[in-house]
Amino acid sequence: MNIIILRVYFNNQINITIIILLNRLIFYYEYLIKILLIYNQLIFKGGDMSFIELKNITKTFNGVAVLKNLNVEIEEGNVLGILGRSGCGKSVLINMLRGTKEYKPDSGQMIFNIAICNKCSHVEPPSKVGETCKCGGELKAKTVDFWNSDRKDFAEIRKRIAIMLQRNFALYERETVIENVLRAMEEGEYEDNLYKALDLLDMVQMSHRITHVARDLSGGEKQRVVLARQMAKEPMLFLADEPTGTLDPQTAEYLHQTLINGVKNKGITMVITSHWPEVMNKLADQVIWLDNGEIIEKGHSNEVVEHFLETVPLPKKVDEVEYGGPVIDVKDAKKHYYSIERGVIKAVDGVDLNINKNEIFGIVGLSGSGKTTLSRMLIGLTEPSSGEIKVKLGDEWIDMTKPGPLGRGRVIPYIGLLHQEYSLYPYRSVLENLTDSISLELPAEFAKMKAIHTLNAVGFDNEYSNTILNKEPNELSGGERHRVAIAQVLIKEPNIIILDEPTGTMDPITRVQVTDSILKAREELEQSFIIISHDMDFVIDVCDRTALMRGGKILKIGDPKNIVKELTPEEEEKMLN
Repeated sequence: MNIIILRVYFNNQINITIIILLNRLIFYYEYLIKILLIYNQLIFKGGDMSFIELKNITKTFNGVAVLKNLNVEIEEGNVLGILGRSGCGKSVLINMLRGTKEYKPDSGQMIFNIAICNKCSHVEPPSKVGETCKCGGELKAKTVDFWNSDRKDFAEIRKRIAIMLQRNFALYERETVIENVLRAMEEGEYEDNLYKALDLLDMVQMSHRITHVARDLSGGEKQRVVLARQMAKEPMLFLADEPTGTLDPQTAEYLHQTLINGVKNKGITMVITSHWPEVMNKLADQVIWLDNGEIIEKGHSNEVVEHFLETVPLPKKVDEVEYGGPVIDVKDAKKHYYSIERGVIKAVDGVDLNINKNEIFGIVGLSGSGKTTLSRMLIGLTEPSSGEIKVKLGDEWIDMTKPGPLGRGRVIPYIGLLHQEYSLYPYRSVLENLTDSISLELPAEFAKMKAIHTLNAVGFDNEYSNTILNKEPNELSGGERHRVAIAQVLIKEPNIIILDEPTGTMDPITRVQVTDSILKAREELEQSFIIISHDMDFVIDVCDRTALMRGGKILKIGDPKNIVKELTPEEEEKMLN
């Protein structure tokens, strides 16, 4: 601004007073001009301008359409929920928003309306237009066609997006929790970053684990550290793909509250997928319901969730079941560990238990109650400190405390186990995962027929079973991979099947299908099931009897509905949805 200062020829004292007044007027004038400029920029941006626009997005894999002509607008600061059953396209859309190359749309546009620095190309959401960048440059409005943009814009936008993938605990396993969070912070002084990392870990309720090595954490704890790492990046867009799918209800509630406090309440735009309808109600401002790659409905979370739940069937009721005799017999089984810090740890402390042929038996309890240790003892993976554990094979009882081919080695081939942290062979097809990869050698045509029959049992229809047989696991959704893992256990037709958290990543519809498939497998194959779960609703639907464990002891065995009455307030909070 060219400022002409007129010399006023009065006495010196008057000259000084006038110059001071002129300087003040100039200061207020420049301040007013800045306010007017910002106001004009706000008018230019428009109060309701969308942050991200999806226009006619279509995506196919191997000729199969997984997203079909999607049109969605995401406002800055809002939370968009994507609801739908397993395989509907939720994870594909999340990875597409992230900019993962394999998920580039076949047609359509993904438009980002951003503020970008004219000096360093740093990217911010559109509300920052007109502000000054950290480098001193000015943030200017720009519209970017994400998947058709130049490499620099594409990379700068990707830098500002954080993502939490389902069942992906991406941590530096050998480093401590605090070191993992600090690694996510690229800029700033170490001391400032340290205090920031401590605040984030306190927010996700992991401040009591800051010096623990990442590999020693439980699944739920790892998930919370991953969340702290993503929040440390201060993203402009936060993507969460089934962030609480495998967690118990209370840990899931911790994570939901953290997402509300650390992301939503800070005005960060978020897109979240979930098969838990209550997550949509708590977190999402707007929800789209996807089915088979198409938007069935979009609108307010309460309305869409209500309509989605109307499509969830009820589990089939089972008539009286005839059980055979006992196939597992446990007497006074104990497993004690010794620690210098904590002394004797009684993981399992004097358990008596019997499970019948053709029975579905549940083991429930809080984390640390001993249920996982007991299940490992039942199949010979953990040796008891004392007591008897026997499994019936034919007419003979086998002592599971004795190793070798004449001891528990005889029984192990007839026991199927699905761990909570299961894995499939990543570079083998679904058909190979169900046959060759698990040493199930069958004629080719019979192997295919058996694989399809088993996939039907875990909720896939005939047409879709044929479609996925030649797919690799990374081409399936998280829920689909989980069902294939259950099929991998069922296809060998074991006498006893142990399922650890079998419904962790499943939507309500698929959970009912798996409930029905377990009941069907029991009816057709006369198999015995042991279900370890924190999902009491699922246990009530599927189990004949349930054992409640607390402090390494079995407090009560009985009908699941009666077991619910024995839960403490803490257990009710953590185990009942």
